[in-house]
Amino acid sequence: MLAGLNAALLLVGVWAPVTASHLSNYHGHIMVLGFMGTVIALERAQALRQVWAYLAPATLGAGGIMLAFGQGLLGTLLLAEGALLFIVVYVFLWRRAPLPLVAVQVLSAVMAFAAAALMLVVPIAELIPVLAAFIVLTIASERAELAQLTMGARAIPLLVTFAAALSLATVAHLLWPGIGSRLFGLVQLLIALWLVRDDIPLRMIRTDGLRRYNAAALLAGYFWLALGGATWLVTGGHAGTVAYDVVIHTTFLGFGVSMIMAHAPIIFPTVLGRPLPYRPYFYVPLTTLHVGLAIRVVGDFMGQGVVWQVGSVLTVVSLVFFLIASVTSVVTHNPEKVAA
Repeated sequence: MLAGLNAALLLVGVWAPVTASHLSNYHGHIMVLGFMGTVIALERAQALRQVWAYLAPATLGAGGIMLAFGQGLLGTLLLAEGALLFIVVYVFLWRRAPLPLVAVQVLSAVMAFAAAALMLVVPIAELIPVLAAFIVLTIASERAELAQLTMGARAIPLLVTFAAALSLATVAHLLWPGIGSRLFGLVQLLIALWLVRDDIPLRMIRTDGLRRYNAAALLAGYFWLALGGATWLVTGGHAGTVAYDVVIHTTFLGFGVSMIMAHAPIIFPTVLGRPLPYRPYFYVPLTTLHVGLAIRVVGDFMGQGVVWQVGSVLTVVSLVFFLIASVTSVVTHNPEKVAA
């Protein structure tokens, strides 16, 4: 993650701790598959509870590290191998519970593998919808799994329908980028509207503590997912345009990272084997992320480079804050005090 954040600073043209030029070439690879992919695969390996399953996150993480050291071919091959192992993990989870929900998760891993494999021959700028499909399908299925009791009986059929539509749109983008990217944006927008309507954050936002924090992070993420989808739909989000920057960062930062922040107190304890209790200061990284992204998007649309840089730096800072907040929460947790 830190290598990806360093690359982000290089891309926006500000000071960065490490100035190696190759880092900026692999920013997307490292952040989406090297960081997010590793976190997601680690959680799924923990769910399978088989030692070999940890090869998936380990290989994805190793791929990200190799890219950070400038080993482009080796790093990308490791990402592809890690994603392939991730598919195998999901297949074993499917054999344990052959449910439509798990089938969608298998499909999400297929998208990760397709993206990593295609990176060997295709510029990453042409693969953004493939990477986005991995993140969107993963999180949408996670939300349907966590909230299916409140989302109702139609949640899983709708999820499967949207997953099929998003996958077809992804293939369409690879074959016919002009119409395919707009179709992808339409499906992404519909998924965001579905999650806002049927998921639980609108009801939880009136509560307090962890549930309100979770709801705030979810709602903010769904807003950015919708904006990214709408931008893709209207503009096509072609590389080299303002819209390209907007669709990437609203989808992966505004939606993807916000979902990680939302689920961290719920899922990370399973992964870490230690409690990650909610703290009010979790709002600091969450707020910094969304304020920074809003400033970045405004800078994009207004053509204000300095504003864009300020917003970009704030989003990087938000992830550093998130790391610090998470470590602090784990380290300062006192089980005896809680029990008392």
